[in-house]
Amino acid sequence: MSRPANGGSGLILGLLLAAYTLNFLDRQIVGILKIPIKAELGLSDTQLGLMGGIAFASVYSTLAIPFARYADRKGRARVIVLAIATWSLFTGLCGLVTSFWQLFVARMGVGVGEAGGVAPSYALIAQHVAPERRARALAIFFLGIPIGSALALFFGGWLAEAVDWRAAFVVIGAAGLPVAWLIARYVPDAAPDPAAGAAPFFQVLAELAAKPSFWLLSLGAASGSICGYGFGFWLPSFFSENLGLSLTGIGAYYGSIVLVGGAAGIWLASLVSDRLGAARSAAYPAVPGVAFLLSVPAYFVAMSSASPGLAWLLFAFAQALSLAWLGPITTAVQGLVAPSRRATASACFLLFVNLIGIGFGTFVFGFAADRLRPAYGADAMRIAILDGLGFYVLAALLCGLAAITIGRDAESPNI
Repeated sequence: MSRPANGGSGLILGLLLAAYTLNFLDRQIVGILKIPIKAELGLSDTQLGLMGGIAFASVYSTLAIPFARYADRKGRARVIVLAIATWSLFTGLCGLVTSFWQLFVARMGVGVGEAGGVAPSYALIAQHVAPERRARALAIFFLGIPIGSALALFFGGWLAEAVDWRAAFVVIGAAGLPVAWLIARYVPDAAPDPAAGAAPFFQVLAELAAKPSFWLLSLGAASGSICGYGFGFWLPSFFSENLGLSLTGIGAYYGSIVLVGGAAGIWLASLVSDRLGAARSAAYPAVPGVAFLLSVPAYFVAMSSASPGLAWLLFAFAQALSLAWLGPITTAVQGLVAPSRRATASACFLLFVNLIGIGFGTFVFGFAADRLRPAYGADAMRIAILDGLGFYVLAALLCGLAAITIGRDAESPNI
């Protein structure tokens, strides 16, 4: 398909950014609301990890594939609109629960909705943006992660203290409906060139599976996401237990870390990758690999700092490094297949990244903290997080290997 004029592609990118911001706001709000939820419902850290991880990831990762298949065949905007309405509804329902299992099912509903929002967005951006600007366009889209996560911390903490945690879910869930309407009104609901068709799912999967770069990129991003999602969910508990911050204080402190550090890391890494990747496609996995490796000492020093001010600077730097992979690796995956297969390829990529990253990452830190708490008390979560930094080392290694294989695996020389 021909790409729209710059104004049209800019509007599409802006609306998709708004949707992805809400995606992460609704996804990450439990990171701060779990503190009052735990107190009211009497939940353990293991139960919170299951609710925040497996409940969401099990449906989010698996249903992304059929939603992406439908989007590739019938149109991407309609899938995104339905997805936003669904996850917004279930986010609001989270405010009505009275037990662990009700909350577990409601979070599954949020995962069902969000499964339809991301892969079609990747494909729309790739469809409307030239290859040499694609990583930067994806970087703008990925700013929804730090913006949405920061808003979840800011408004989640404020609403929970000003009213209660139930009101926070209801208000934030309702915010998605106007954005769904705007996308339905202004984003073209068109699939790729109908003449190209959408390849059968197992044909796309077989094509990806034959390329080592796909596995290395997927598992590298998944390893990094174990820490990324795990830290995002559990660092509010660390700040509460170790720094004694209130919900509003956590929202301001950690929210500003996520916003400033995350936005800087996503944008700068994508800018560097686009410039270096014009000459060598290996830059797309290599830049995140270096960032993953550097994030280990950054987080270690930040977690050990006794000064809240110095800790803020260190956490912001570590946050920037840990999110540097988003634009470059996603761009690399888009370049492994033909345009008509991109949404499906993205869904396959997200299956591994999110099932492992969200499902395992959120659970493992809560489980470890529960086991360490009898011996270490309030320091248990800090030790669990420090032990988990080894996943960033593994992610760096896998990205380094992908830098070796990506050149021969790409669909075309220009990713």
